[in-house]
Amino acid sequence: MLDSDHDLVTHAHPQCHVLVKVAGADAFYTVRGETVRLSEDSLVLVNAWEPHSKLQPREGERTTVLILCMEPAWLAEHDPLLSGSGMPDFFPSAQVRVPLSIRKLVDRLVLEVLGSSPSGLPNRAVEAALSDFMLAITHLFAVRRNWIDTYRLKMRHRPDTRIARAIQYIGDHLDQTITCEELAGLHSLSRQHFFSLFRQHTNMSPILYMNTLRMESAFKTLTECSTSVNVLADDLGFSEPHHFTRFFRRNLGIPPSQYRRGVALIA
Repeated sequence: MLDSDHDLVTHAHPQCHVLVKVAGADAFYTVRGETVRLSEDSLVLVNAWEPHSKLQPREGERTTVLILCMEPAWLAEHDPLLSGSGMPDFFPSAQVRVPLSIRKLVDRLVLEVLGSSPSGLPNRAVEAALSDFMLAITHLFAVRRNWIDTYRLKMRHRPDTRIARAIQYIGDHLDQTITCEELAGLHSLSRQHFFSLFRQHTNMSPILYMNTLRMESAFKTLTECSTSVNVLADDLGFSEPHHFTRFFRRNLGIPPSQYRRGVALIA
């Protein structure tokens, strides 16, 4: 649950996710090159690894958003027909209108989340509401395909081996400042050719991809470890802790310390 009054920079997540307006002003998101509205009557759906940003229309207006992040591997295990949830076409539409049946599930989910005591979350009522909402969303708005079709699609979308190696290199060097020129030089490509090839296979720039991995690493550390924010900032290649805090806030809307406190409530 995120309460925010400012924009978020273009970012991405390895999970597909659903954005639900809980309270406050309508917000706008840029997804797939178009601006879509998040309101009481509409949801915003974002695919895994899909770049998007948030636009707060007027300064000072706040929007409370429930963000449901769904791990592709978990969805596939839950329902084999959701094995393609990590693919770029899982949600064909970035914005969908909310039918009455979904609105009731949204209201129930929000009430269960807001009504739960910190020590009791997640509880069975929240999990049941979450499961019902997730199943309804994926049945109505997602592309369902079996694992064989998903495998064939993944084979057709396999990245160039040079890009695969670059992605591995980025993941192994999150504590360093890596430039496009450096990545291109590893494969004897010009910067322009490498940049174009990377965008073609990932739909994002190398820097955005690195920032996505940095955020995911930060989420994992803040959730599972007691590592201080200062040490985490250094581990992720930031010269000063406040640079990391600003980076985190621009991507998620809250500072890392607040994220950790929120996670602690449901641990």
